[in-house]
Amino acid sequence: MALKGNLRDFTITQLLNLVNLAKKTGTLVIEGPGEIAQVTFREGKLAYAQIGVEDNTLAAVLQRNNKITAGQYRILKERATRMSDKELGLLLINAGYVTQADIITSLQQYFITIVRRLFTWVEGFFKFEVDILPPEGKISVRIDLENLIIEGSRQLREWEQLQEEIPSLDMALKFTDRPGTNLRKINLSVEEWRVVSYVNPKNTIRQIARATKMNDLEIRRVVYSLLQAGLVEVIRPGGTPIVAAPRMFPTQNRTEQKGLLNRLINRIRNL
Repeated sequence: MALKGNLRDFTITQLLNLVNLAKKTGTLVIEGPGEIAQVTFREGKLAYAQIGVEDNTLAAVLQRNNKITAGQYRILKERATRMSDKELGLLLINAGYVTQADIITSLQQYFITIVRRLFTWVEGFFKFEVDILPPEGKISVRIDLENLIIEGSRQLREWEQLQEEIPSLDMALKFTDRPGTNLRKINLSVEEWRVVSYVNPKNTIRQIARATKMNDLEIRRVVYSLLQAGLVEVIRPGGTPIVAAPRMFPTQNRTEQKGLLNRLINRIRNL
């Protein structure tokens, strides 16, 4: 299947559906915003995935899934550099550190996580390389695509709704004069705290996204939640460069939370 094109014309979900229906074997190479992803299929099943320069060794995947400790990961990274993932997996199983099920489950979750990240890519190019399989020594799996396609379709509908609510990222945000919620009782997520710390009429939403390293979908999600909460409103930008915001980090400490909220209230009053 000679297939290549632009993500503006074909969504990731549509590409997965095509691979699934045609039961194709090969690798989908996607050049996205700043990094390249490769997703391999066998007879229409997800078999392997990698993205950018992220450490995708078996040891790294097992450590992310809490199957081995950070200390064990460092030791394996230092002493097993010449071993393939297949060799390392067999060694760990024989030594009793993990089971075969641990390895397969961890890899499946990791590959699915990568595909979910690709659902947020709306800019970039793709090509399907027929019969190209995972690198030598890597462990492949078999994952049905139906659930991922359904999840991707739902996310696409969310993206379309967010585009309608926030059509341009070149607008700015300001705190509302009369917030619709009691700031002393709000419970912001980590991502919301990061965005809130940059809310300023001088900063466009696009600039905030770059400063917080969020893609278009992620920044729209956060801004939409803040709009719905009545905490911010969209305005025309001031047109000046982004201004570094005071550091405000989410915390579980109630004293620190109170201090952060007081500073946030003072900022709103001074606007």
